[in-house]
Amino acid sequence: MRLVFSIVLLVVAAVLLTFGVQASDSVASEVSRVFNGTPTDRSIWLIVLGAVCGLIGLLGLAQKPRPAR
Repeated sequence: MRLVFSIVLLVVAAVLLTFGVQASDSVASEVSRVFNGTPTDRSIWLIVLGAVCGLIGLLGLAQKPRPAR
């Protein structure tokens, strides 16, 4: 079950990172970058959440399997 959950987290991470990168290249993010010096909050949150999900997914895959009961 942990293996499936880890793989799902990696897929979710890939989707979130893709949307985050696309959002950071958007017109709204460019305008925000001009006035504030940073991209929009949405793009930052998508990238951060994608990175966290990816890290948790990789840690789940790296753990040793539990012995069968």
